[in-house]
Amino acid sequence: MTGIKQLNMEDKLRLAILDMYEGTRNLGMENIQDIVRNFSGEIAYEIFDVRSHIQVPDLSFDLYIFSGGPGNPLVGDESWLQPFHDLIEDIWQYNLRGEASKKYCFFICHSFQMACHHFGFGKIVRRHEKSFGTFPVFKTKAGKEEWLFRELGDPFWVADFREFQVIDPNPSRMAGMGAKLLLIERERDRPELKRAMMAVRFSDEMIGTQFHPEADPVGMRSYFSEPERIEAVLDEYGEERYLSMVEDLKDPAKIKRTHAMILPLFLHKSIRLLRENSLVLV
Repeated sequence: MTGIKQLNMEDKLRLAILDMYEGTRNLGMENIQDIVRNFSGEIAYEIFDVRSHIQVPDLSFDLYIFSGGPGNPLVGDESWLQPFHDLIEDIWQYNLRGEASKKYCFFICHSFQMACHHFGFGKIVRRHEKSFGTFPVFKTKAGKEEWLFRELGDPFWVADFREFQVIDPNPSRMAGMGAKLLLIERERDRPELKRAMMAVRFSDEMIGTQFHPEADPVGMRSYFSEPERIEAVLDEYGEERYLSMVEDLKDPAKIKRTHAMILPLFLHKSIRLLRENSLVLV
C-alpha cells in the first residue's frame, strides 16, 4: 500500500558512489571516501564498480557521486554504458515529477563529460594535449551567482587531469532544460583551441565539474612523490610542468581551498534539504 511517512532524523541517508576508474589506480576514489566519511553520522554509502563489474545503482538512493575515470567518455561496454545513462535519465525524470524528497547528484570529470553528452549540452573532443596539474578556472555570469562557488575567487584553482573535454556549449538546449554553464577554462595558448566547459549546474539537484574537487593536495604530493610516478610525469609532461604542480600543491590558497569547500558544501546542503523535505512515498 502506498502511504506517507516521516523519516526519523536518526535514519541515515543513502549515498551511491559510482566508481568509473575501471580498476586503474587512482586517488579520486580515496579522496571521495575521505570526504564522505566526515558525514558518517548522516550518510551510509555504497560503492558501485560500474565498468569492471557492471554495477549500476537503482533509484533507492538519496545522493549520488559519479567519479572520474580514464578513456573516451563516448566509448564503453554496452552492458554498463546504457544502464549508466538510464540512471542519469531516471534521476532527472524522478526529480521532474515533483516528489517531496529529491535526489542529489555530483558528476566529476569523466562522468561530467558523459552527463553533458547525455543531455546534449556540448561536444566531446580529444584535447590537443592532455591537461595535467593545477590550473585556474573562470566564472561565467551564472557562475558568479552559484552558491557552491560563492566563497571561491574568480578565478579559483583546481586539479585538472583530462584527455577529453566538453566544448561548444549549446545555450538553447541548456536554457530549455534550466541548466547553466558555471565555469570555463583559462584562455588557451593558441586562439584556435576552444575553452572547455568546466562546470555545469544541470538542475537544482544535479551539478558537475570537469575538474576534480575531491583532490587532496597532501595526498597528491605523496602520490606524485613516488619514484615511478615522478618518472612517468617527467617523461610525458616535462620537469617544468611537474615542478609547477608540486609548488601549487603547497599553496593553501589554491586547490586546498577548493578541496575543502566544493564537495563538502554540496553534501552539507543536500543533506539539509533532504532532511527538510523528508516526507517520502512508501
